[in-house]
Amino acid sequence: MAERTHQPGSRSETAARIRQLLETEGEAVHAHSSAMSARQAQTYAETDDIETLRADARAIKEEAIDRLPELLETVREAVEANGGTVYVADDAADANAYVSDVVADRSTPVDGDQPSVVKSKSMTTEEIDLNEALETNGTDVYETDLGEWVLQVADDTPSHIVGPAMHISQPEIAELFTERFDPDEPFETAESLTRFARDYLGERIREADVGITGANFVVAETGTMALVTNEGNARKCAVTPDTHVAIAGVEKLIPSVRDLEPFVDLIAKSATGQPISQYVTMLTPPTASPTLDFDAPDRPLAGTDADANTSSAGTEPDREFHLVLLDNGRMDMREDDLLRETLYCIRCGACSNSCSNFQAVGGHAFGGETYSGGIATGWEAGVHGQESAAEFNDLCTGCSQCVNACPVKIDIPWMNTVVRDRINREGNGESYDFLVDGLTPDAETGGLDLGKRFFGNIGTVAKLGSATAPVSNWLAQTGPARRVLESTLGIDQRRDLPSFQRETLVDWFEARGGVATSRRRAERATSEASEADVDREAVLYPDVYTNYVDTGRGKAAVRTLEALGVPVSVPDLPESGRAPLSQGMVATADRQASRLYGAVVEDLDAGRDLVVIEPSELAAFHREYERLLPDRSFERLRDNSYEVCHYVYGLLEHGADADALATADGGTDEQAMSIAYHSHCQQRTLGLEAPTTALLERCGYDPRTSSVECCGMAGSFGYKQEYYELSMDVGDRLAQEFETAETVVASGTSCGDQLETLLERDVPHPIELLAPPR
Repeated sequence: MAERTHQPGSRSETAARIRQLLETEGEAVHAHSSAMSARQAQTYAETDDIETLRADARAIKEEAIDRLPELLETVREAVEANGGTVYVADDAADANAYVSDVVADRSTPVDGDQPSVVKSKSMTTEEIDLNEALETNGTDVYETDLGEWVLQVADDTPSHIVGPAMHISQPEIAELFTERFDPDEPFETAESLTRFARDYLGERIREADVGITGANFVVAETGTMALVTNEGNARKCAVTPDTHVAIAGVEKLIPSVRDLEPFVDLIAKSATGQPISQYVTMLTPPTASPTLDFDAPDRPLAGTDADANTSSAGTEPDREFHLVLLDNGRMDMREDDLLRETLYCIRCGACSNSCSNFQAVGGHAFGGETYSGGIATGWEAGVHGQESAAEFNDLCTGCSQCVNACPVKIDIPWMNTVVRDRINREGNGESYDFLVDGLTPDAETGGLDLGKRFFGNIGTVAKLGSATAPVSNWLAQTGPARRVLESTLGIDQRRDLPSFQRETLVDWFEARGGVATSRRRAERATSEASEADVDREAVLYPDVYTNYVDTGRGKAAVRTLEALGVPVSVPDLPESGRAPLSQGMVATADRQASRLYGAVVEDLDAGRDLVVIEPSELAAFHREYERLLPDRSFERLRDNSYEVCHYVYGLLEHGADADALATADGGTDEQAMSIAYHSHCQQRTLGLEAPTTALLERCGYDPRTSSVECCGMAGSFGYKQEYYELSMDVGDRLAQEFETAETVVASGTSCGDQLETLLERDVPHPIELLAPPR
């Protein structure tokens, strides 16, 4: 069974670890997490007020974290008024010592037996290693959540926040249990396993001295806890033993009972795609009801005497309740403007389920000491330190699928970028300084990993490659050069490298006659069209790939816009900053964002539209720039920048002549031509897949879209030696969907490159299909 490592290893060690997990756990993790992601998307789509629920939940969490010191005092007063105890633990050792003392005080061992504890599923107790602490003190500890119990029997660790044992198949569990418990007949079905677990754990719950639970939410004003589960054992652990200890992070506090509503509605929808969880338990302990008397199962339990501690059956339950609220770095996170959002997390695991890389390897690769998935970077950096986050942080490719999946709209990719930046700055500041100072076009420290610096400055690399092409292309393909690239920059030798064009898109446009020629072509197209005049002007953004590598898609975009009556300019604009952001080079990205805005502000003032071909660049303008530019500048750029196919579709909707485009079958009314279309991740998160599909349909195509959300390439990610196998594994799932299609198109640079490698054919951008002939 898998165990997490906690220190970043060499590239070869990381690659070997990922390869092992792909082979041993990948299929099981993918089956479960992708199914939950699909169900979540469907459930969200069927919930009319989903965006209102998400906005309300986020607002409540923002208020709760703002008021956290006040809420801690409020919940203390409420719980103590109810007869319970609140303990705020500074760290893991403090929490474990307190709980160990409670167990020791309340346990009643019989005939030399050790004290016993039963636990419901709790990531917070995983965080502090509570089981190990209790067992060291001589306590028998039993997990009662089925998945957690499987892991306890296997001496394994969770691979998912919600489905901790999803990496283990049912046959593997059957083999494990048969070996461990030696039943009369081997376990062969899920039903037989579940039946055995129910009976075995039920007995442990009945005999336990102390029950320990987590808490999904804790209501400060009443001391009420909400337990949201799909198994009934959590509530049994809370009410069966005479002593109940609840352990929760301080961030689980919310102000009032009324604030529970959006969370109870959202958590199951987000975690598993269910309309609501099977069990929603509200407890305001210590309860006045008697504990169960298993020796007298027929004795009535309903009704109590005036003395709340004495039941009508004459028992004296003497209920005891302890609420342990854990800090362990959370209050520091609250003061950290860039990690604060982590505390809004409700531990649903939706970020994991929506992530293609997580779906492939699970939390034993995409996770740290305790937490896994996209949100794990914030949690691990906050409670265990950046060293734990560094182990897996680069597995986040910034695709932003998790942002749309998160019920409280946490900007997880930005958080991962910030932590990556901090990890970069902890590097050896002396390494390679002589290569850096005054020579590199970035604003980073000297110790930045060379591979990250290379990809973060890919614009400079492309400019040099283009200026020296075709020699640079030939040299980069030679064996010695590929070995040097792999050993120094980590670029896998198996990955095809892009070929730079000697003539850039900007140079081609100027040689063609520049804006004046474009204006004449647009005016001619308008005069020949029978439809209304389209009064627009566009600036086509020459991203690095379009300008230096795939100039064909840029030329196709120019011809398309001109044919629809839109004059175009293609100025030599600065880089967007998207490349350095992907490497965690925030200072460089900030500088580039300011330069780009300064270069286009006159065009924005003149009412021109900024048209973008590469979706990741548009995502930077529409999302990341909110963190990098003043509000007004960000809003102007966001509101006046468009993805090219969305822009073309809008032109057609406003009267442009579709006959000017190169439609399928010459634009006849015959059966539409079938093609396969893959939308870039960030094009999907921006809601722009549908306009491209509609545009293709309008031009006579019948586009079949992919159910696989990511191609696996993700910009520089797929080039890196340690991630090559993972990249190809994710990409292969996409290629299998499209292998029978005659024509395949893709919106993103990475998507096209990956599909061309896997399908061994050209994969153009959709705009190249629609552009009129040269």
